[in-house]
Amino acid sequence: MGLLTAAIIGTLGAGGAVVAAPVLLSAVGFGAAGITAGSWAASWMSAAAMANGGGVLAGSLVALGQTMGAAGLGLVATVVTAAVGGAGAATIAISAGT
Repeated sequence: MGLLTAAIIGTLGAGGAVVAAPVLLSAVGFGAAGITAGSWAASWMSAAAMANGGGVLAGSLVALGQTMGAAGLGLVATVVTAAVGGAGAATIAISAGT
């Protein structure tokens, strides 16, 4: 596989990750109106609260998921998501020899 092919696949992976992230957040229960009752996110929130004496710690994965679900990814999260998605896609493409 050539460098151009890896770059194209990496770019598609980056774009796909940025588009998929909000969909996946919503699917697990992190929504604009809060955590959806009965969802995986609700279970994670419950477990985090029980582990921390009744509250969810600021900066925890549950808190970050809720922030991104309610407010969107933001610039830094979008850049990180694109970088991870692009690198992952390019790595898979190179490993598969496409």
